[in-house]
Amino acid sequence: MSLIYEARWVLLEGALNTIIITLAASLLAGAMAFSAGLARLSSIAAVRCIALVYIEVFRGVALLVQLFWMFFVLPFFDIHLEPITTAILAIGLCNGAYGAEIVRSAISAVPRGQREAACALNYTRLQTLWRIVVPQAIPMMLPPFGNLMIELLKVTALVSLITVHDLSFQALTLQQTTMQTAAPFTAVLVGYFLIALVITGIFRLAERRAGVGLDRGGLR
Repeated sequence: MSLIYEARWVLLEGALNTIIITLAASLLAGAMAFSAGLARLSSIAAVRCIALVYIEVFRGVALLVQLFWMFFVLPFFDIHLEPITTAILAIGLCNGAYGAEIVRSAISAVPRGQREAACALNYTRLQTLWRIVVPQAIPMMLPPFGNLMIELLKVTALVSLITVHDLSFQALTLQQTTMQTAAPFTAVLVGYFLIALVITGIFRLAERRAGVGLDRGGLR
């Protein structure tokens, strides 16, 4: 325990970097998920094809390979990214591809009658999407998105392999410098668990509020 106390600022720095990467990558993943998910439902074949290629490529290649490719190969094309920027891009794009299928399936699950009712009210396709379909699809998206964000948090441990000073990197550094294993990795285990606990709580609260909104709106 004395080692954890002495290294508390180092571990806190690692925790802060992990949180920053998780939040930034989650925002990127969310943006890509909605963009690609909606594009998969487009009436334009080229748009659907582009979205499908993005989804299949980033889901079909291991995240570690994507990290290494962005970090070690892009410089050969004169594209130099900071390690933390590489981490955010790789994790965000990869998880966005998984999130796109969540968005697509949730929107597809909204009953067709809702679209037909909107059409009868002279809503445009865009109005129907954002005023009728998406508000009903969001409660269906939240549980899988919560799981996806927990997975996103856990894969941030890989960024230590490209020299990002996250929790895992700091634990490895402490282990190598002090030759103690149990204390630093136990501290990191607890750190990841606490962050995941906060994420879970936020999504459960969002699920309850989204459900109340639907009940009051008479959409269920």
